[in-house]
Amino acid sequence: MSEKNDGANRDATKRSARERLQEERERQKRRDKRRRTLVVSAAVVGVLGLAAVVGLIAANTGSGSKDAKAGPVVAPSGATGEDALAIQTGKSDAPSRLTIWEDFRCPACKSFETTYKDTIHELEAKGLLATEYHIVTLIDANMGGSGSLKAANAAACAQDTGKFAAYHDLLFQNQPEETDDAYGKNAKLLELAGKIEGLDTPAFRSCVEDGTHNSWVAKSYDAFKAGKFRGTPTILLDGKDIFADLADPLTPQKLKAKVEAKAGGGANTGSGKASPSPSASGSKNGSGGAAKTSPSGRSSAGTAAGSASASGSASGSRTVSGG
Repeated sequence: MSEKNDGANRDATKRSARERLQEERERQKRRDKRRRTLVVSAAVVGVLGLAAVVGLIAANTGSGSKDAKAGPVVAPSGATGEDALAIQTGKSDAPSRLTIWEDFRCPACKSFETTYKDTIHELEAKGLLATEYHIVTLIDANMGGSGSLKAANAAACAQDTGKFAAYHDLLFQNQPEETDDAYGKNAKLLELAGKIEGLDTPAFRSCVEDGTHNSWVAKSYDAFKAGKFRGTPTILLDGKDIFADLADPLTPQKLKAKVEAKAGGGANTGSGKASPSPSASGSKNGSGGAAKTSPSGRSSAGTAAGSASASGSASGSRTVSGG
């Protein structure tokens, strides 16, 4: 009987030891998991903090090109707004005004243009909407290169010839990868200009190659930084950020409804098309030229409306603090 009791005690001792060992292993696993979680969390916070610092430094070091502020500030023909830093399309007396801050190298800006372009043009043609474009160089500042600056200058040169709207759309349709500074080459910008009837003139070429509006572009970027906007694109309808409510952003359909509701039938909604070029008196601008690009050459990036939000989302929106 004693031997049986001894055997039972030994078995109980072995089980107890195994149980204690198992419990210790479980406790160690929990400790390891907590440690890994803390390490990963610290790394994420560090990366975000570094990105914020780098973004702020880049956003406050100028346009990213040593040529940006060389020479006098020459505003393009018909430029409007404070310090003549905006290029306007649509009728100046339209009841609604859309203000757009964007960068020709910014992927989220392309998403916005792809999604909203047709609606904006339709509302402009009906005389219900005027659009003010402010071109900035955030991607040059954040990633290096000069494509944002040179594309902006070329767009301003197109404005001088009354072809801004067509060339603006064409630049976004042919936007290179964000890391590809293809627009930093004047030859590429001139090649695209050749697809728009009447744009590739000696005057336009000289304007592009001389960087006539570079200082104007730099001043526009300075105004963007002073405005403390979250990033590009920043879109304001009558002064209000259309993407402020990320849970319910303003879609093209909602934009159209708001603009038409504000017009209340009082604006000119006839079938006559409004010129997409500014209507400032004394401007050299004529009607916007139609791009010759074929449908196969157009961008297929038709992301949802929210993807163009200036909130710095994964859609590619470029922010001042994290871009």
